[in-house]
Amino acid sequence: NGKNATELADKTIKALKPMSSKIHTITYDNGLEFAEHERMAKALDVDVYFAHPYSSWERGINENTNGLIRQYFPKGTDFNKVTNSQIEFVMKRLNTRPRKTRGGKQPVELFLGKAVDLLTA
Repeated sequence: NGKNATELADKTIKALKPMSSKIHTITYDNGLEFAEHERMAKALDVDVYFAHPYSSWERGINENTNGLIRQYFPKGTDFNKVTNSQIEFVMKRLNTRPRKTRGGKQPVELFLGKAVDLLTA
């Protein structure tokens, strides 16, 4: 909620801690909400980087994923009206979509070490 650095750090650590063995780096924007990046880096044992302002190419996968999400939720979408089931649907679609930049592998395949069939996911 908002740009509260302490709240963001607490929630990030809580969300990523169970999978921290699979996370090696995190790249952030330069917003004030990331002021506690050192605490997050230490708690998750990751290296933290910051993208340069107006350098979206430094966060290529993130920018590409944002574009893919916009296919389902165009700019101006009121996310207060988006249901959890809609989010789950899009999440499954994107996580099981093969990526050219990853040798045709699915993000979930890279994360779990095995491919997932969208119909059974």
